[in-house]
Amino acid sequence: MSRAQDSLTPPAVLVTGGAGYIGSHACKLLARAGYLPISFDNLSTGWARAVKFGPLVQGDLLDCDALERAFAQYQPVAVMHFAALSQIGEATLDPGRYWRNNLGGSLNLVEAMLAQGCRDIVFSSTCATYGDQDGVTLDEDSPQTPLNAYGASKLAIEGLLRDFGVSHGLNAVIFRYFNVAGADPEAEIGEWHQPETHLIPLMLEAVAGTRKALTIHGTDYPTPDGTCIRDYVHVMDLVDAHIRGLDWLRAGRGSRVFNLGTGHGFSVAEVLRACPAAIGHEVPHRIGPRRAGDAAALVSGSARVHEELGWQARNSTLEQMISDAWRWYRTGGYSG
Repeated sequence: MSRAQDSLTPPAVLVTGGAGYIGSHACKLLARAGYLPISFDNLSTGWARAVKFGPLVQGDLLDCDALERAFAQYQPVAVMHFAALSQIGEATLDPGRYWRNNLGGSLNLVEAMLAQGCRDIVFSSTCATYGDQDGVTLDEDSPQTPLNAYGASKLAIEGLLRDFGVSHGLNAVIFRYFNVAGADPEAEIGEWHQPETHLIPLMLEAVAGTRKALTIHGTDYPTPDGTCIRDYVHVMDLVDAHIRGLDWLRAGRGSRVFNLGTGHGFSVAEVLRACPAAIGHEVPHRIGPRRAGDAAALVSGSARVHEELGWQARNSTLEQMISDAWRWYRTGGYSG
């Protein structure tokens, strides 16, 4: 009996990048919501040990045969697409790799979906598509002027999804989200990159002594304290929005774009100052030069997602994001 015929089997959702930070948290909530998450991941930045809530298919989006086999075997009702290269500095130095991987892989994914009759996709886009618009709260209609190949490739994927919607009836919920932080409060999964590049995990490495000090990249930005400002959203809040986006699609409500953020930005210096209250430790740090491609301030306007999906950032205080991340970090992560 095939999966499509077996009414006792939960509906499958293919999760690209399901072994990664955000994808693994999405898999946890998908399983809780009654789906079978299928993690499709090449494990270049993800971790097999993060795949705890459904099967792992080790494959690459640039491998059309692997995609075809995964769709044929599991017949997913929808896709959540997280897999992408995402490092700003690397994207600035090696744009070809980002265009080839992010856009090329996404095209292969969409064509594999349509070949199997799967037409619903929740896509992980980014506030990096907006570029640097200082002093402006960014909403879904703000101009999109990305500064690097990461943001530009994500913007191109948004266009790809719209074009396939017009020509083939593809339905896409696109989430442009801001800085994701925190970890599963139950510490089953968390944020673990090698090498690490994200602020809060880097901060925790400095606290734990596995890194000599956190480097603050630039203190001369046009912000109140000279450090970059970002809108931080808890990963569990973020993936809750993805479940709501999936429900939106399965209810036949069509394609939509949503920002995901709290509407309030914190500077790098403010995040460091929140650490002692969250976990009782100061952060050893030093000042370094700016990084190429970093915007001074990115803050979300998220009225649409509140009004249309009923989403709220319930866990996205600095204290909770830092304390949840610290609880996960102290488990040893995926390094053991």
